[in-house]
Amino acid sequence: MEDTPERALARTLVEIARMHMPFGKFGPRSFPPRGIPIYDLPYEYLAYFERKGFPSGRLGELLRFIYLAKRDGADGMFDPLRARAGGRTSLRQPKQRRWAFDGDDCEQKEKDS
Repeated sequence: MEDTPERALARTLVEIARMHMPFGKFGPRSFPPRGIPIYDLPYEYLAYFERKGFPSGRLGELLRFIYLAKRDGADGMFDPLRARAGGRTSLRQPKQRRWAFDGDDCEQKEKDS
């Protein structure tokens, strides 16, 4: 069978939907367990790769594809992928709600109240 542009695009989008950032600021170390889905990477991060060079291999090709789509205003093409994943990935770390200090008996005060 002949590989039409529509099939090639569909295959590329399937690969993008399955791939997470394997390293760096948005990789598994900062966003466990697998890192950020590559379609949710910030444009500025992708622009950095454009200036410094994309990674080699298929990951670099997919990141370049996403960069070009976002640069040209076609970020909406990834909305169905986000919807299937439950929405856009939050890039902010959760805020700390409780603090403990040496010699602080906050927990005891809460129990007494």
